Amino acid sequence: MRISEIYSSIQGETQHAGRPCTLVRLTGCDLRCTYCDTAYAFTGGAEMTVPEILARVADLGQHLVLVTGGEPLLHRDCAALCQALLDAGNEVMLETSGAHDISGLPPGVVRIVDLKTPGSGEDARNRWENLAHLRPGDAVKLVLRDRADYVWARDVVRAHDLHGAEVLLAPVWGQLDPRDLCAWMVEDRLAARLNLQLHKLVFGPDTRGV
Repeated sequence: MRISEIYSSIQGETQHAGRPCTLVRLTGCDLRCTYCDTAYAFTGGAEMTVPEILARVADLGQHLVLVTGGEPLLHRDCAALCQALLDAGNEVMLETSGAHDISGLPPGVVRIVDLKTPGSGEDARNRWENLAHLRPGDAVKLVLRDRADYVWARDVVRAHDLHGAEVLLAPVWGQLDPRDLCAWMVEDRLAARLNLQLHKLVFGPDTRGV
């Protein structure tokens, strides 16, 4: 499969933000979100086998691993990679746009489904049946550009059974003031977690490989 980058840092997002983590970023995405900050992963990268990826992850020495993209589920060997990472003793998370079926992922994988809001321009691609495959320990992430996105997300959270998955609300960097989002969440008593991009706060918004 084609890999954009593999590196270790502090996990910047998700319910595991702040933990040391190795990120395995797969190349390619079939969405074009208006706020995308990883467009460099649309193309390029290098072909690597599952054993080569496992060896690189082992060398880096972190046992929390995030498989991400791009869109990792575009790769037919993605589930096999996740299972191999689990078999090697890692705690494995996978972040997906939610436009592809997550039901084939190994049971041990933490699923982070990035539901697309209207502000993304890709909300028509949401695969709503994926919500039935969520479990406690998984997460639904919603990236918000403005108040309209927040209202949409709030109503989605209230209308759907998320099967115990955590709700992560992420303001688009430089577009939505996190203070406004905090105020809305508190006002609505919304059962959700503010999900800031810690890596951008620590290393700067344009720094790669962190």
